[in-house]
Amino acid sequence: MSGLGLDQIEEGDDVFRIGAMVTLGQLEGHEGLAAFTQGAMKEAVRHIVGTQFRNMATVGGSISGRFGFSDIWTLFLALDARVELYKGGTVSLTDFGRNGPGTDIVTQVVIPKKACQTAYASLRLNETDFPVIAVAVSADAENVRCAIGARPARAQVVSLPVSDVRSQGMEGAAASIAGSLSYESNMRGSADYRHDMAVVLCRRLLTKVLGGDQ
Repeated sequence: MSGLGLDQIEEGDDVFRIGAMVTLGQLEGHEGLAAFTQGAMKEAVRHIVGTQFRNMATVGGSISGRFGFSDIWTLFLALDARVELYKGGTVSLTDFGRNGPGTDIVTQVVIPKKACQTAYASLRLNETDFPVIAVAVSADAENVRCAIGARPARAQVVSLPVSDVRSQGMEGAAASIAGSLSYESNMRGSADYRHDMAVVLCRRLLTKVLGGDQ
């Protein structure tokens, strides 16, 4: 893999192509991704253990693992990312999460470059711990995608028309989105606590990307 040129982030007119060997540190430091996501990419990566680990851990490993606590999975899902497989071609991140790579190999993650506002937030017991709950929101002119991860299950995304979010209000839309997913308890938090914090983070991020009162 290291000799196939998959350690680069390519920014085109329509997409970002992120090679499977790109490190989390490269994601954190990429100016194009930072600008496109309004800082959400940096925010999603900066809590992950430490600088040395981020400079070794790869996007391909993080995605292939399909970890429930994955910050970047949550953000990629909100950004409607696709996964390119060596044999299987391109699949949505949602489908990849459901089916996994099997015997195939992840070669790239592709993020469409469409005009959108994006934000990310997580709740942690301490700075470098796994998240108790993680939320990413991306909104274009018509639709909002809100991904909620660390439930502690793998992130899932909920899509709503912007008009529906505005008609419900940020609080109502956040409650609707968070309430549509299931939560479980573990040593980091109860299911009820996770749900309640998901509502709070959804509301904050919806307000940030769409404007309005919290």
